[in-house]
Amino acid sequence: MAPIRKLIVEIQDARNLAPRDGHGTSSPYVVVDFYGQRRKTRTVPRQLNPLWSETLSFNVGTASDVFGDTLELDVLHDKSFGSTRRNNSLGRLVLSSTQFVRKGEEALIYYKLQRKYMLRVVQGEIGLKIYYVDEESPPPEPPLNVTSPPPPKTEEAKVDESVTNPPPPPPPAEPENITEQPPAEPVTEGDVAVEKEKDEKPKPEAPNEGSSDQVHAIPELPPVQPDVNFDVMAASVLRSNSEIRYSGINGPQPIRRVGSTASFTSEASSIERTSFDLVEKMHYLFVHVAKARYLPTNMNPIVKITVSNHHVTSRPARKNINTTSLFEWNQSFAFSREAPDSSSILEVSVWDPQSVNQSLLGGVCFDVNEIPVRDPPDSPLAPQWYRLEDGGAQYGDLMLATWVGTQADESFADAWKSDTFGNVNSKAKVYQSPKLWYLRATLLEAQDLNLNLLEAPFQVKAQLGFQVLKSKVAVTRNDIVSWNEDLIFVAAEPISENLVITLENRQPKASVTIGVLRIPLTAIERRVDDRNVSSRWFTFDDPREERSSYKGRVHLRLCFDGGYHVMDEAAHVTSDYRPTARQLWKQPVGTVELGIIGCKNLIPMKTVNGKSSTDPYCVAKYGSKWVRTRTVSDNLEPKWNEQYTWKVFDPSTVLTIGVFDSWGVFEEDCTKPDFRIGKVRIRISTLNTGRVYRNTYPLLVLTHAGLKKMGEIEIAIRFVRTAQRLDFIHVYSQPMLPLMHHIKPLGIVHQELLRNTAVKMVAGHLSRSEPPLRKEVVYYMLDADSQNFSMRKVRANWYRIINVVAGVIDIVRWIDDTRGWKNPTATILVHALLVMLVWFPDLIIPTLSFYVFAIGAWNYRFRLRDPLPHFDPKLSLAELVENEELDEEFDTLPSTRSPDLVRLRYDKLRTLGARVQTVLGDFATQGERMQALVTWRDPRATGIFVLFCLFVAFILYLVPSKMMAMASGFYYLRHPIFRDRMPSPGLNFFRRLPSLSDRIM
Repeated sequence: MAPIRKLIVEIQDARNLAPRDGHGTSSPYVVVDFYGQRRKTRTVPRQLNPLWSETLSFNVGTASDVFGDTLELDVLHDKSFGSTRRNNSLGRLVLSSTQFVRKGEEALIYYKLQRKYMLRVVQGEIGLKIYYVDEESPPPEPPLNVTSPPPPKTEEAKVDESVTNPPPPPPPAEPENITEQPPAEPVTEGDVAVEKEKDEKPKPEAPNEGSSDQVHAIPELPPVQPDVNFDVMAASVLRSNSEIRYSGINGPQPIRRVGSTASFTSEASSIERTSFDLVEKMHYLFVHVAKARYLPTNMNPIVKITVSNHHVTSRPARKNINTTSLFEWNQSFAFSREAPDSSSILEVSVWDPQSVNQSLLGGVCFDVNEIPVRDPPDSPLAPQWYRLEDGGAQYGDLMLATWVGTQADESFADAWKSDTFGNVNSKAKVYQSPKLWYLRATLLEAQDLNLNLLEAPFQVKAQLGFQVLKSKVAVTRNDIVSWNEDLIFVAAEPISENLVITLENRQPKASVTIGVLRIPLTAIERRVDDRNVSSRWFTFDDPREERSSYKGRVHLRLCFDGGYHVMDEAAHVTSDYRPTARQLWKQPVGTVELGIIGCKNLIPMKTVNGKSSTDPYCVAKYGSKWVRTRTVSDNLEPKWNEQYTWKVFDPSTVLTIGVFDSWGVFEEDCTKPDFRIGKVRIRISTLNTGRVYRNTYPLLVLTHAGLKKMGEIEIAIRFVRTAQRLDFIHVYSQPMLPLMHHIKPLGIVHQELLRNTAVKMVAGHLSRSEPPLRKEVVYYMLDADSQNFSMRKVRANWYRIINVVAGVIDIVRWIDDTRGWKNPTATILVHALLVMLVWFPDLIIPTLSFYVFAIGAWNYRFRLRDPLPHFDPKLSLAELVENEELDEEFDTLPSTRSPDLVRLRYDKLRTLGARVQTVLGDFATQGERMQALVTWRDPRATGIFVLFCLFVAFILYLVPSKMMAMASGFYYLRHPIFRDRMPSPGLNFFRRLPSLSDRIM
């Protein structure tokens, strides 16, 4: 029976409710409405912090209805308690169904109550757990006193009996019609064997040119019985070319249809159903081979398809269990029609591979120009029976369907394709990154340890998978060992591992293991905020004994932190900022559609059997969704023309597209890593809404020999806003990272270590898919090596700082030129502006704002249009980098170079470090001098500064501030003939202030 989906609402408690009974308290109860159902909790009398701990269950109908409804919750005051005459509202809550999760992912969340009426004062919050479960429906009870008659013998039963004792086959003029449906069994591409034959290979002998045998398709016959609706069609596979009508074209004409603007973003499908309006349509000839019957063989026959110099062999057929004369394939094939040598003849033949020389059982032949055209959303073409001609099966039938379609066809994803390999590793697929959690283990204290060892330091080692963390040395007081330290791990769903905690005693020679503790992760609570979860005591077991023995206990606080975003990408190229807990997700603000068109001018990446070749494929990553195009075989200008869609939750994110050369299509070399060809990054916020950007980008890779251009990639991208304009603009005022990153932040070094762990877990998860997404591909897409030291990046970042400061330097130079009276007219205008701003200080901020507006409006003419921003070799200093620096950048850690070379690099690094050390010391010195003004580190200098401040205060009390400001401005802009060449007394005084640099050893 189908499971019944139920929504479970656990109402825990409420905090700080508003009083409603006239005595400073309330008697609250909760009413929940969902899907036309209403449930009510009990009343907690006279309590502003009530505790219910009740569970309410709701039926949600079909599995998809839970994502389309809202849940309304009202907290009311019971009029039975107190002097009120009605059930006053204490607050309400309306939740979207997108915040509902499956059982196991729920967490206790406190929602702030909202007012139900405009003038009602509402306060407080309510704690809820909301999730849905699937329960098995009870089987229906059998009806009483009802006897079912024996089933009548149907026409199919007669057919099966006739198959068991087959009569002589019927003549071709009176075809038999049998009602059978092809099984809907998925077919894997790995079962297809590709047989590439040369053009000189002899084909079966064709009849003479003057043969009178003509091709006639038997028209559809009216059904004889209600069960019968199959047509048997006769065709000839052995015909001369003169019997085929040529139309003088190499392929079907372009298919015209109205492009749909709607996109289907099903993250579970292998190729998403989109309008495919960003890419070029590629025409394919589809052949779906379903089944055959009445074949004179007891083995497993195969089907050979020949068209346009492509020769494809299917997998061996499977025999139908119920009918021994039925042979099933259920395979689809797609042949490209873009080639100039596209043939107009399609030959489909059935062969017996077990016999001598693979005897021909028969076949059919089609004129490609007469094959119908199908374009989604048209319904799939129904397969039909065709009579096999020539060969050993005189009265055998083959069920197949053939049509001309595009890459938008549903059969395209799993079909064997003529422009790619028949290997399973060449398929286009969509992948999902695993759901990652931060596991926080807080070590509090331990008790009942061996008293003889309390003098030695204790340490805890925690292990989760390949992650091993060690605590600090414990502090022992009053026979209690305490740590109060957090250990954070990265855990991936499905969570099935154990957290292993080992208590060690550090001895002079080696650490001694005292006890071991294994905690299943499924028993750990999940939270989405910073509330303290309940702590527990766990007992250590003796690791040296088979039976568990008591070795002390430890006090732990364990929880999964779902309020964080587990970083797996570099901070500056992140594609998603959502927290782990789905309950905290916000609505998407738009969708981004990517059309991967193709590449041009790729260079050969490998040599196979003495021939240079490239087998490229493309990978795109945004959020938790990865897409992989099909692998085009041996092509330096591949055409993919595949289109994908992602939901956008934050526009300040980056979409990454990478191109790789595949080794996985070769079974003997599948262990070799895939080569990097290059990648492109597109920031979503740089895209205008609704505009299609179609550009060609260079694929650049930095190698040991320098910067290398590997080719070009052509993509089309479009961002569509789905949220309201004000809601979309409001996103820019919200923090990018979730709330937990701000109220309980992680350190930069700690977060980078967790990111490396997350990258390894994502790479391990995707490498276990079929086809696998290799680890080197994931590492390259996630920039796993972006934090490695590089002298080139140090200089590039320094030039970036200089470029940022250049604008400030230009302003300072302009002020200095104005002060030096190099342009007297400009200096006089500045004096006038100074007088205006001093006497009308309210104009200062408007004037500055208008000036910034004028600059922005002026730069609007020079805004970047096409193409979109891409990797800049000049900014990266990749064109002028030296080979020695490149060798240092690509060196592994620890270094594999000779000691002399490492010493030389170390000396150069020390020189650079000395410069950085000097710059940091200068910044610290200026800050310490500012502190020394009032800290009396130099009593005379501080006394002078304090007396000067007192004098300035008296002057400002007596003289209007406008006069002082104008006098100060005139003094600063005075003519150079009235200035002294020596530094000013104020600057001299500041330079004499002491700092802490003289105390550094």
